[in-house]
Amino acid sequence: MTSVDKPTTDQGAETGPVADKAVTEAALFEAFGGVRGMVETVLPGLLFVTIYTINKNLHFSAIAALGVSLVLVAVRLVRRDTVKHAFSGVFGVAFGVVFAMMTGNAKDFYLPGMLYTLGLGLAYIVTTLAGVPLIGLILGPVFKENLSWRTRNPGRKKAYAKASWAWGLILLTKCAILFPLYWWADTTQLGWVLVALKIPPFLLAVYLTWVFLAKAPPPIDVFAEMEAEEQAEKARKAEERAEQARTAEAQGRSEA
Repeated sequence: MTSVDKPTTDQGAETGPVADKAVTEAALFEAFGGVRGMVETVLPGLLFVTIYTINKNLHFSAIAALGVSLVLVAVRLVRRDTVKHAFSGVFGVAFGVVFAMMTGNAKDFYLPGMLYTLGLGLAYIVTTLAGVPLIGLILGPVFKENLSWRTRNPGRKKAYAKASWAWGLILLTKCAILFPLYWWADTTQLGWVLVALKIPPFLLAVYLTWVFLAKAPPPIDVFAEMEAEEQAEKARKAEERAEQARTAEAQGRSEA
């Protein structure tokens, strides 16, 4: 990332493209939750389909899935970790549980998540066509660039557009597999396919995002710019006060 400070000269410090790629990788890891976030995403659905495969008990399967989601959130709260990924998992599981309980159809446990995936895939495509790729809106704050890439960094905007196309097409392809199964397959078949499709498409999308951003221009650190402007403004005001003091002192001497 860019900085207003002079680069360090410490030996062994990575600079240039290698450092940019490392920063991009770390930011993506943070934004999408890393390994732990993936576990929290997969575990409730895996537990649901495992229990339902064994005993075909919708209520027990749903309660177990919701329970493990709550445990994951509690663990994060106790450890004072970021809870956004765990909370999103709880809400997703809760909607699935409510849906399945209302209809009495175990397959409906997966329907809210599938509809969310469909909506998210369409959002990636639509926002990219509108010139505001969704992945840029998500990652802009992570890279401390906010929306500067829209008007000040065209190469980065292009990379975000490519990444958003990748996310959108991958998610829509996933939906093209899952929705026919929702209508034609049984609950266990749908559940196991859905579990199998949780991680690989996600990893592919994250990898492609990393490839596109690693080749893009570095982000413009707007926070550093604002801090530099604030410091410059303070220096200007201090200089004005000093100038006023010198002027007043000179006037006092002339009057004396």
